[in-house]
Amino acid sequence: MFRLYRAILKATGRTQIILILLALGISALAPVPLKFHKDIVNGLTDAKLAVPDMIRLAALMGAAIMASLVLTWILGLVSNRLGEDMVRRMRRASYHAARDGKHLKMDSGTLSTAITTEVEDLGHFFGNAISTPLVQLGTLVSVIGFVTATQPELGLIAMAVVLPQIAVVLFSQIRVNELIGQRLTRLRAVTTSMAHEHTHENQQSIHADFDSIFRTRMRMYVWKYSARFGVGTVNTAGLIAVVLFGGILVINGKSDLGSVVASSIGLARVQGPIGSLIAFYQNASSKVVNYDMLVDVAGDPVEA
Repeated sequence: MFRLYRAILKATGRTQIILILLALGISALAPVPLKFHKDIVNGLTDAKLAVPDMIRLAALMGAAIMASLVLTWILGLVSNRLGEDMVRRMRRASYHAARDGKHLKMDSGTLSTAITTEVEDLGHFFGNAISTPLVQLGTLVSVIGFVTATQPELGLIAMAVVLPQIAVVLFSQIRVNELIGQRLTRLRAVTTSMAHEHTHENQQSIHADFDSIFRTRMRMYVWKYSARFGVGTVNTAGLIAVVLFGGILVINGKSDLGSVVASSIGLARVQGPIGSLIAFYQNASSKVVNYDMLVDVAGDPVEA
C-alpha cells in the first residue's frame, strides 16, 4: 500500500492538495443539517417555533445541503479528470516501455491487457485515492462527534457500530486479495496462450484456465457478500439500539425527541460513509495487487 501511495503523491501531489481541501469542506458540512433538524423537531414538539423561525431554519438547512452538493460536484470533476489524465499517462508509459524493449517478457497479449483493463482501473484510482476516504472518514468523525455531543449514550452506540464492521472487512479482504492475484495471473496466462498456435492441448489448457478463473471469481463473491451481510447485520443492530435506548431516555426525561431523531438520522448517515470506506478499502487493496503486477511486466508507469 505504501508503495502505491508514494507513487500517487509523487505523480499527483499538487492536485491532491485541492482534493483534500474540498474533502475537508464536505465532511465539515455533514453534521450541519442534523443540527437544524434537531432544532426544528424540538421547536415543533414544544410549540415554540413560529412560521418565520421555521422558514429560517429550513432555509439554512437547505443552504448547508446545497453547499455540500456544490463541493461534491467540484470534487467529482477534479478527481475524475485527474484519474483520466493518469490513465493516459500510464498507457503511454507502459506502451513505450514495451516498445523500447525495456520489458521483453511482456508479449503483445499481456501488453494489450495491461494497457486496457489494468491501467484504466488503476489510473482512475489515482483520482480517488485520498479524497474519497478523507470525505467518508471526515463525515464519519463529524457526524459521530455531533451525535456524541448531543447525546453521549447514543454516540457510544454509534461508535460501537463501527468497530465490528472494520474487523469483518479486514478479515475477509485478506482472502479476497489473494484471489485477485490468482485471477490476474491466470488471466494473463490465458491471454498469452491465446496468442500461440491453437493445438488441441492448447485449447484444453485455455478451457481449464477459463474454469479456474470462474471458480476464483465465485470464491471472491462469497467473501465479499459475506462481509456485506455481516456489515448489514451490525448496522441493523445499531439502528435498533439507538431507537430503543433513545426512546427510553426520552420516556425517562433524560433526552429530548429532537436529539433522538437527529441521532437516528445521524446513524443512518454514518452507515453510508462506513459502507463507502469498506468499498474503498476493498478497491484499494485490489489496486495494490494490480499495481505490483503491472510494475512486474511493464516497469513503474508512474516513474517512466
